[in-house]
Amino acid sequence: MLVAAVLVGWLAPGPARAQIYRWSDDSGTINYSQGLDSVPERHRGAATPLSFSPAPVESPRPEPSPSGSGELARLPFTAGEPVWVDARVNGGGPLRLMLDTGATVTVINPRALSAVGVPSRLGQRGVIRGATGTANVLYVRVDTIEVGSARAGPFNVVSHDVELGRGDGLLGRDFLDHFRVVIDNQSGVVTLAPK
Repeated sequence: MLVAAVLVGWLAPGPARAQIYRWSDDSGTINYSQGLDSVPERHRGAATPLSFSPAPVESPRPEPSPSGSGELARLPFTAGEPVWVDARVNGGGPLRLMLDTGATVTVINPRALSAVGVPSRLGQRGVIRGATGTANVLYVRVDTIEVGSARAGPFNVVSHDVELGRGDGLLGRDFLDHFRVVIDNQSGVVTLAPK
């Protein structure tokens, strides 16, 4: 569970959306840090900011639901429990992902990515640093992620086992920020709708 704590600590948003920086340490290892202040001072001059969501690619917008509500996905959950969603990656799956509004990027187990045909050989290796330590990860590109009729992409997702005990990973803000997300605890429903 240490790795999950590292990832969640690193992916959690600060008061403002922090920039992710890529930098190399003295041994040449590539590292990723959230916020320039988290890069060791001697390496800040060579740190480069990253964008995990390339310039938006317009995906065809699904038609509104027949009820006229405009909802693209209606996801039931039990209040106080994690919200689990079935997601399709590059048209394959479904993969079971925990909806995580605090995660900057989507994190998917490497075995699950392989099962939907996402090659890891083209990924970029890196290290993420969090409050409780570091983890070696692989960033891989996926063309689309779909939940119900909500579809967006392309994304660079983290290929890593977050050791949740079940499911295939976390669905982060790189996907969720494309939609209006309403979490209704009283009704036990999350809805995704066009912004």
